Amino acid sequence: MAKRDYYEVLGVEKNATADAIKKAYRKKAIQYHPDKQKDKSEAEQKDAEEKFKEAAEAYEVLSDPQKRQRYDQFGHAGMGGASGFGGGGMNMEDIFSQFG
Repeated sequence: MAKRDYYEVLGVEKNATADAIKKAYRKKAIQYHPDKQKDKSEAEQKDAEEKFKEAAEAYEVLSDPQKRQRYDQFGHAGMGGASGFGGGGMNMEDIFSQFG
């Protein structure tokens, strides 16, 4: 399944302030929290769990200025791997140093 845009996940604009992002995340976290799903069907609980995780992932990126800048520039491709860039074990300095 393709990842949705983090701004779309939280329901905020790309120019949203840190406070707006935090407020939107809290709203989604409360809405989809597992404790709020006890009276729902198993399928609805599973869907809510996925949306809860998706909102947490979006908030983790958008609440961190460096991660947000990288996401804005590279999208989901800029979020992978331990190095934080593409999962290839390289960062931007490594890439550009090869052309020096």
